[in-house]
Amino acid sequence: MTSDPLLALRPWHAPEVTSWRRLPMNAVDRRAGAVRLDGDWRFQLLPAPDAPLGEVWSSSYVPGVWTLQDTDDLPRYLNVRMPFAEFPPDVPADNPTGVYERDVEVPAAWAGRRIVLQVGAAESVLLVHVDGRPAGISKDSHLAAEFDLTELVRPGERTVLRLTVVKWSDASHIEDQDQWWHGGITRPVLLYATDPLHLADVTVRARRDGDLRVDCRVRDAAGALPGGWYVSGELDGHPLTQDAEFDRANAEDERVSAFLGEARLRTTVPDVRTWNAETPELYGLTVRLHRADGTVADTSRHRVGFRDVEISGRDLLVNGERVFIRGVNRHDFHPLTGRTVSHAVLRADLVLLKRFGFNAIRTAHYPNDPALYDLADELGFYVVDEADIESHDHAHEIADDPRYLAAFVDRAARMVLRDKNHPCVIVWSLGNESDYGAHHDAAAGWVRRHDPTRPVQYEGAARLGWADPDVASDIACPMYAPLQECLAHAMSGTQTKPLIQCEYSHAMGNSNGTLADHWAAIEATPGLQGGFIWEFWDHGILQRVNDGRPAGRGGAGLYGNGVAAPGYRWAYGGDFGETDHDGAFIADGVVFPDRTPKPVLYEHRELAAPVRIASFRHEGVVLSNHQHFRGLDWLAGEWELSLADGPTLTALAELPDLRPGETAAVPLPFTLPEDGGEAWLTLRVTTAGDEPWAPRGTVVCLPQVRLRAASPVVRTPAANRPVDVDEDGLLVHPLLTAAPALSLWRAPTDNDELGGMAGRWRDWGLDRPTRKVVSVRRDPGRVTVVADLLCAGGTVRHEQVVTAVEEGLLVEECAELPETLYDVARVGSVFETVPGLTLWEWFGQGPWESYPDRAAGAPVGHHALPVDELFTPYLRPQESGGRHGVRRFTLSAPDATGLAVRLDRPRQVSVTRHRAADLAAVTHHDELVPRPGCVVHIDAAHRGLGTASCGPDTFASYLVPAGVHRWSWTLRVL
Repeated sequence: MTSDPLLALRPWHAPEVTSWRRLPMNAVDRRAGAVRLDGDWRFQLLPAPDAPLGEVWSSSYVPGVWTLQDTDDLPRYLNVRMPFAEFPPDVPADNPTGVYERDVEVPAAWAGRRIVLQVGAAESVLLVHVDGRPAGISKDSHLAAEFDLTELVRPGERTVLRLTVVKWSDASHIEDQDQWWHGGITRPVLLYATDPLHLADVTVRARRDGDLRVDCRVRDAAGALPGGWYVSGELDGHPLTQDAEFDRANAEDERVSAFLGEARLRTTVPDVRTWNAETPELYGLTVRLHRADGTVADTSRHRVGFRDVEISGRDLLVNGERVFIRGVNRHDFHPLTGRTVSHAVLRADLVLLKRFGFNAIRTAHYPNDPALYDLADELGFYVVDEADIESHDHAHEIADDPRYLAAFVDRAARMVLRDKNHPCVIVWSLGNESDYGAHHDAAAGWVRRHDPTRPVQYEGAARLGWADPDVASDIACPMYAPLQECLAHAMSGTQTKPLIQCEYSHAMGNSNGTLADHWAAIEATPGLQGGFIWEFWDHGILQRVNDGRPAGRGGAGLYGNGVAAPGYRWAYGGDFGETDHDGAFIADGVVFPDRTPKPVLYEHRELAAPVRIASFRHEGVVLSNHQHFRGLDWLAGEWELSLADGPTLTALAELPDLRPGETAAVPLPFTLPEDGGEAWLTLRVTTAGDEPWAPRGTVVCLPQVRLRAASPVVRTPAANRPVDVDEDGLLVHPLLTAAPALSLWRAPTDNDELGGMAGRWRDWGLDRPTRKVVSVRRDPGRVTVVADLLCAGGTVRHEQVVTAVEEGLLVEECAELPETLYDVARVGSVFETVPGLTLWEWFGQGPWESYPDRAAGAPVGHHALPVDELFTPYLRPQESGGRHGVRRFTLSAPDATGLAVRLDRPRQVSVTRHRAADLAAVTHHDELVPRPGCVVHIDAAHRGLGTASCGPDTFASYLVPAGVHRWSWTLRVL
């Protein structure tokens, strides 16, 4: 038996115990004047919470996770399944327990004051001791815990603070989120002091009409409140008035007690500047608590945004406007520090999102670091704030288990109490993937009672019926609902709530197909209002290849272009020796682990463009303002005219004065040349001045319209020039090391693998077909080759006609797929070049990667990139680097020699250093060996990407069907 009362209680095995001696959560920021206890702490990692301490201490950095600080307890990734077999509320006997200890000198000036310890977050049970005496217990891995240490410490003297963190607990069963399992103290530790008479909480309610109400709760640590105290406040220097009617009503209703004081301040701001995600206007509020003699006992400062959130019918309104929710789900994550993120990291996250058109964040699946909300207020984001509740593996059992009732309500309530004053928070979420039970109704009841100014959502409740008024969700917020189902619901006449998907497009690997189709439907359909992409980060942990250990805090292996430096790699599930894991499913973000944007971000930026362009006969174009609150005065523009057979012309653009929703016709800035072929007009929209999230000149969007279609290509035969093929009918060419051959296979994307398509393609044998020559016909200046591609799924007849023309060689191809091959990855040609060709230049969509169902963000124009920069380094190697809508291209050496290809019409093309088989054979990029030449794919048809790793597959219009496919292209030597 242990003599420690906290250990004797065994709180890691008691779901009814959510805390002991933990102070109530509040919205008073105490960081100013606090003593920060971040840094190296003495540390021991015990095998179980009741194991004895050893004599030898190491060190661990706080805040941080011990799983990334050279312990033997390494990160582990599982999506749904718990990392142990025990059922709730049981946990394994082998239970890593971190003991953190340090000496703390309490400032002598704090004598007579109330002294409070704040632990920003601890995963998953926190036990606090001061000089060996118990001080408190807390659960909830993603919210701060505060403890009154006044009676346990002596100002001016040193004391020993011990924080014991138990990794596995009954609470782990409701923290089963889709992320790495870690252990540690993940947010800062503070020690602060207040007067015994102090502000216990401050609630700010600021409406768009300028009405401001500030409710204050006052307590005295000494016991009963002294007489004569009062509160005062000012907003940007203008005083608030005390609400005498509130005081009188409290007295008449006998709500005034000896230990809790309540006061209300009010004012009305004339000509108020309202807060929204486009113009996040903030005011500075100061609240002061005074003693009877007028001296100040306590002060609380807040940034106030005046805004209203309401649901009207099936619309979510901000300040009376129906706003589109262009959102992303976001975890607290960093590839070096795990769950610990600095203010600089958080700001960089939000700045990047802002630059790519996002206006909303869902804090999946717990309250994020407090600094995120400050930054979202400042930069302008709508936040769906989510409680730290997910019981995915045992959701049905826990949702109605009375032992967990207190935990559900406690976590939702503490989130609201902490974040209620942030204007960025527009919706409260009751958690994620925890079924639906009485606990959710109880939590929703508490939230609605405490804060009637915001709606509540919960996907598990909405799943029972998108229009059901009796469930604990004011918003229909499904996950990955097929677009056709959403459209049918919106047009059914039964919709009663806004439909905003909490997750709708899964960014795992080369993904996010059909995003443009979704947004075209959302913007055209009343009742559909947007959603949140899953998710922001690829959660790859930087790992040393030589020993398989996490790289740690140093960051020497960060490269900055999505690829880990030599000697390092991005680790995912299974890379730390664990046998039970969910692999690369952790790598499903719109940015790489070093925050390098994936190509989907450029797609999203264009879909969220504040300025749109449409053709207007031959006289000009139409510009439109697609914002909700802002004009175009903060933007600048430049016209670009891209001619397929000519240069790119530029001219300054003067944007019209358009209010949200307005349009204007604008004359063409150029006289279109009679020659020059296909012509595209692009409006390069940039920031006109410095924004908090972008310097002047930052690209905001690149709307584009085609002014002239391509003319037919006429090729002149050159019959006196021979065409050289080998005995198998394969083209012999001085710049090719592998002749053009039929390709039906791509290195499977994550969507292909998890969606089942890759398995089907392997079963059909598309990755290892046998080529059988049927006939070879040689004519003057022409060779016709007919071959069968034999695979288990059927025989593909392929005809290739190579003709000598004045431009070089004309390659005309036809492939006939049997009905049994009804959905293949691609149909096209693949060839390989000699070494030394290092630059790819093309006219088509770019410059970033694009695919048939993810091409809206890649404008047509002249583009050029080094071959080694064309490949996209998705964490698990797969099909990547493609460019959609390519009309022609050149591959050249530094001396400008090389080859040129012109296509019969816009096609999908990729140029990389890897064969599809190379990519499919490895699991990480450090295993890839680039080939000396280029591997070139020219596709007559290429399958869309979809999001089938978690969500709907691509649409039927983006599939590659059976039947006849024809394509042609010319090859010439530069």
